[in-house]
Amino acid sequence: MEKTKVKPKFGLSRRQFLKGTAATGVLVGTMGAMNLTPKAVADEVEQPPELKKVRTTCSPNCTGACGVEAIVENDELKAIIQAADYEDEVYNPRGCLKGLSMMNLVYGPDRLKTPLIQKGQPGVDDLEESTWDEALDYTAQRLKEIAEKYGPESIGVAFQVGGTSYVHKGALSRLATLAGWNIHHAYDQNGDLPMFWPMTFGVQSEELEPSEWLNSTYMAVFGSNILATRLPDAHFLVDSRNQGAKVVVFDPNFSPTAAKADEYVPINSSSDAVVALGICKVIVEEGLHDESFLKTFTDFPLLVRSDNGKRLKAEEVAGLTPPPVPDYRQSFVAYNGSFLAVDPEKLDLPENIWLEGEVEVPLKDGSKVKAKTVFQLLKESLGQYTPEMVAEESGMNPEDLVRIAREMGTAETLHIVYGASNYQWYHGDLKGRALALINVLTGNIGRPGAGISTYAGQYRIRLNVGEWWVPEGRPQNWLPFLYLLNGPTENMKAKHPEHGIKALIFGWGNPFDQHNMANILRERVQSGELEFVAVMDFQMTTSCHFSHVVLPGVTWFEKTDLVATPVHPYLQLQQPAIPPVYDCKPELWIIRELAKRWDPEFEQYFFPGFEANEAAEEAIKLMLRTGGPAVEGITLEMLKEGPVRLKSEVPGHKQIPFYEQVQFKRPFPPQSLPAKLEATAQFVKSGQIEFYKDEDVFLELGEELPVHKPPFEDSEYALNPEAREKYKFSYITRNGIYRVHSTHSNNIWMNELQEGKPHVWLNPEDAREKGIKTGDPVEVYNDRGKVFCYAIVDPGIGRHVAIFEQGWWSRYLRGTSYNALTYPFIKPTHEVYFVPGMWAPNTAWNECLCDVRKVGDQE
Repeated sequence: MEKTKVKPKFGLSRRQFLKGTAATGVLVGTMGAMNLTPKAVADEVEQPPELKKVRTTCSPNCTGACGVEAIVENDELKAIIQAADYEDEVYNPRGCLKGLSMMNLVYGPDRLKTPLIQKGQPGVDDLEESTWDEALDYTAQRLKEIAEKYGPESIGVAFQVGGTSYVHKGALSRLATLAGWNIHHAYDQNGDLPMFWPMTFGVQSEELEPSEWLNSTYMAVFGSNILATRLPDAHFLVDSRNQGAKVVVFDPNFSPTAAKADEYVPINSSSDAVVALGICKVIVEEGLHDESFLKTFTDFPLLVRSDNGKRLKAEEVAGLTPPPVPDYRQSFVAYNGSFLAVDPEKLDLPENIWLEGEVEVPLKDGSKVKAKTVFQLLKESLGQYTPEMVAEESGMNPEDLVRIAREMGTAETLHIVYGASNYQWYHGDLKGRALALINVLTGNIGRPGAGISTYAGQYRIRLNVGEWWVPEGRPQNWLPFLYLLNGPTENMKAKHPEHGIKALIFGWGNPFDQHNMANILRERVQSGELEFVAVMDFQMTTSCHFSHVVLPGVTWFEKTDLVATPVHPYLQLQQPAIPPVYDCKPELWIIRELAKRWDPEFEQYFFPGFEANEAAEEAIKLMLRTGGPAVEGITLEMLKEGPVRLKSEVPGHKQIPFYEQVQFKRPFPPQSLPAKLEATAQFVKSGQIEFYKDEDVFLELGEELPVHKPPFEDSEYALNPEAREKYKFSYITRNGIYRVHSTHSNNIWMNELQEGKPHVWLNPEDAREKGIKTGDPVEVYNDRGKVFCYAIVDPGIGRHVAIFEQGWWSRYLRGTSYNALTYPFIKPTHEVYFVPGMWAPNTAWNECLCDVRKVGDQE
């Protein structure tokens, strides 16, 4: 029988969509619905439809994790409504139009129906339909061949954000661990790892749960467009302002969030650090800082040697005996008239400890050295950030800077939101360290409504998952994704495979659009350097076209899984509302089948003999039994009844970062799961919040304290000095309201709301100089690549900025690739340590220069 070939698609009209789905409409948010798939002719006497409701969880990579009810008739999904069943009423209801229109993807024309195999050139030739046995046998065969030739570590595995799927994504981690494959962590791959968190607090990242915004009296938003990217929780920002909190937005561009603020402060691109340090200078000079907090919880009293810039160790000082400490800690020295060996496991320095000053220190070798406190060095460093200097670098009015600094310094509860698009720059770590300094100086850490938050991705693991994700505690191979693109570096701490990555298995993502930096992925698969690519997905994405094998998975309406996000404080289930569509299979089933083909002994690790959903339930029971304090007492039966709030030591089980450290005086950091405490505690060896980093790389780069460094100097201009004159526009790839990254790129409802066209936003003066008007087809380009789109001229956009909303599939861009313009820069400070997804090189999407030109309309 001749096999069907599946061709790449480069366009889809509304009529084609409706024809493909046989859909004539749907009533969302009610109990009634119209058919979305072909049905047999109804009986002559029409009977009332038998509808059932199934509670499940919307689970793209958006942090929302909104509970929904699927309305089902005859195993067909008819409508999706908000569940509104959270015990804490402030979270009811939650959802957005993207999630409520998922039927368009479940039954859309891009839905995969059967496994596919590429017999020609990926990205060019058609894929052919196959059976499951054919596809799985071929995949296992190719992987074995590559492992035999290059070693199993040459096989890379990438899956998006484990928080959306503890079972199925955990199964892929389980197989990769057993087989010795390399795993690429999604957090740094996506550019979502805010590196100031491990540097300063020793954690992966933290944030206040959104209901805590209601306890904030001052919210400062730096580069986060909450009203577009945090839709289920955006009302908390408005509610907080309505009840009296002041909301100030700092951004180069006027956003919907800025429109809801009390004050909008336009600043130059990537100038947040200089603004923050200018604010800190005012706070310190005017005595608005909390000395007691700083002496107790920070490294500010610790002494730093003037001769080498290193923190003074207790073991170096004459007459001092350091206390016994774990290997990941270090005893440093403070001074109050006498030298004190500071115990990093205790936060108990006396109130008369020096916060400022310089002292001569006798050393055990008989010599003497001068030393200053960290706070003294900070004050000296802050001296350069005068209001006038800040104005020159950021464009911010000097009087506004001083006024806002005083407001922040006297606010009852200050909450800073640091947006992901803002820290996806080369020096995003410096900006984060500077912003966190505002909160720490004022003691706005570890209290209700106070702190600094970075809301990006469903990355953070909320319970111990090792029994499922890491079978028998076996060692794992991890390789940050930037090394896959960039190759090894001299200072990397991760282990790079000898022959590089030769095969890539990925799921729940679209890397050939989303991670195609400098067009590297597409070029490697087409040149044969990347010898084999296999994908698990439920839609025919761009990445499917560049793969050798496509294994059709399912949506969260067709399987059982466990969901817990870093922001939303509830543990929830995905529950199957409908059986898998067409010949699609739950990913756990796919992984189990692949595992036994790789090694028949591996099947025993995936609950053989259980149907896929039953096996998923067994995995959930395992994780709940062994998941630790956060899930103590929670059972599968409870979760089937509805969402259950995760446990914490905060009253009401609230999510308030560092509450335990501040209220109970515990050393930093708290544990960042799934890593062991000793893995991350080494980041802050003092056991305190650290703003002084004395590792060699920080000292060499002059970044031992938070400083401002302008964009592009250490990245684009260093890579290509001609770029300074050749490319004058910053290329910003922001998240849009109509997609969750690449998901919903082909959702016809979402596309109709944006004319079905990708856009770039330009300042009117820049557009006028280029001869570009709204609606003109344009190319955004640099030496690495280009993207086709349509111009929108917007007076709210800053000068020399081109903003493109990422997530569009290549077929909507005339085959171009928006991330081909970007580059996989690796900053040396990100290589000082390596703990997967916690201290690792983070992708700097927005550290990119470009130009814009008008092109002829080729439609």
